[in-house]
Amino acid sequence: MKRFGGDVDWSGLEEARANLWHRQLHIFLHPFYYIEYGIAQLGALQVWANSKEDKSRALSDYQKALALGGSRPLPELFQAAGARFDFSAETVKPLVQLIRKELDALKASSESAGTGK
Repeated sequence: MKRFGGDVDWSGLEEARANLWHRQLHIFLHPFYYIEYGIAQLGALQVWANSKEDKSRALSDYQKALALGGSRPLPELFQAAGARFDFSAETVKPLVQLIRKELDALKASSESAGTGK
């Protein structure tokens, strides 16, 4: 809330502010809602990582997975897309490293553009 709270003065209302997350009803009504986002990101990041290595193969694998629609279990859809349905460090760590590398490159590019280099 500090980041997106705007100009609201919360003085004396700290407890109310701390509990604003309760207003996100889907946390209670649909508790797996955010987990689905995590699962989707796991697959999307792996497809993206694959595209950094071989764009046409990554696209082809992704299209194969899409063609299967909901006819196969999710782990098989991931596999068809060239991804692993696995939340272990072995799968996630390389994705985090790639994201950090990309963010560092963007930051460097932004800084050099800002200085006219």
